[in-house]
Amino acid sequence: MPVSDNLPAVFAWVGVIEFDLLLGEVFSLKQKRSVIRPLIAELKRTYAVSVAEVAHHDLHRRAGIAVAVVAGDPAHLTEVLDTIERQVSGHPEFTLVSAERRLRGPED
Repeated sequence: MPVSDNLPAVFAWVGVIEFDLLLGEVFSLKQKRSVIRPLIAELKRTYAVSVAEVAHHDLHRRAGIAVAVVAGDPAHLTEVLDTIERQVSGHPEFTLVSAERRLRGPED
């Protein structure tokens, strides 16, 4: 579909943050799900982002969670990712081992 010359260009920015979590008093995969599922639902509901468990599926005390955000400008994207990281790190049920983020803009 051709784009008209008089329409403004649309630039999308995509940010992904991956969390490596060490779960506290969890002794089974069932208990792990009872900690991880509410976190995933909370992030989806609060920030309207895509969230998934992406690593450590077979380990009951570890979880890898990824969050993806799309925004119109990198400043807003960074603000949302910072807020999500603070929220995840503040949960008492687990320890945030690491958080890695990647940003992709229109030129990437």
